[in-house]
Amino acid sequence: MSVMRSVFYVPGNREDLIAKMPKLPVDVITLDLEDSVPPAEKEKARQLSHQSLQLAAFSGADVYVRVNSWETNMTSHDCEAVVEEGLTGVCLPKCTGPDDIRRLDWELERIELRKGIELGAIRIQILIESAKGMMNIYESANASKRVSSIVFGAGDYTVDMGIALVQPVGEGLRWARALVACAAKAANVLPIDSPYVAYEDIQGFEEDTLYSQQLGFDGRLLLAPRQIESCHRIYTPAPDRVQWAKETVKVFEEEGIAKGVGSLVHKGQVIDTVTYVQATRLLQEMDEIESREGKRATKKDS
Repeated sequence: MSVMRSVFYVPGNREDLIAKMPKLPVDVITLDLEDSVPPAEKEKARQLSHQSLQLAAFSGADVYVRVNSWETNMTSHDCEAVVEEGLTGVCLPKCTGPDDIRRLDWELERIELRKGIELGAIRIQILIESAKGMMNIYESANASKRVSSIVFGAGDYTVDMGIALVQPVGEGLRWARALVACAAKAANVLPIDSPYVAYEDIQGFEEDTLYSQQLGFDGRLLLAPRQIESCHRIYTPAPDRVQWAKETVKVFEEEGIAKGVGSLVHKGQVIDTVTYVQATRLLQEMDEIESREGKRATKKDS
């Protein structure tokens, strides 16, 4: 499962911002064809995004494109324009339920077959932005094997609910954020949190991101490069947690599994199967993060 601590959106029609993508040390770059692009610029954005897939991946990032929602009747046109080798996946906004995902799965398969791309290679990222979408998260996540992640779109969600967008840690979003994180983990995909809109408020960003991480999110959308360092630090396991995980795995394998013991005490702490699984998952996550950072360093030196 790919690392998605930081997801950075770039308007697909902005050549000046697209040119800066190789310098962004983020895990995912999403070229946007939707909200950040005015109607008159949609075709230009499709063409520029298609031309910029390799440039977006230069820093070692995965590359997604946020297409327009099905209700606009532009989704198929968007996919036709941008689905090529080098694209990691497509982000579908305003997902309301599993039928939206099945339809996109079919569309991607049709394009893969026609263009000679490996079947199933293009992933799907789901953007949940409404009450209806919220009620169908788990079913949507399981509607296709392509689904890699679920993003919470707090802005449109608060409009749909008629509530204020309050950050950091707004009361009105607690339940929704927890549901997105829980449903994503239940479906074995990555939960990605909504952006922190006051991008100059790093203290508030860190407070809100720490809360996000404690809810179970694996990353979040970012609005400014200044948020990247804090975001990566918070969503990356701390060194003491990594050391704990290594020691836990070693002790349980040597003193537990090897001796047929299901639970033991080490340094005053109980280690059992649940603890072991938690530790192994943390180490797997850290391996993926280190692999990502290694690829980024290699790209930087090339």
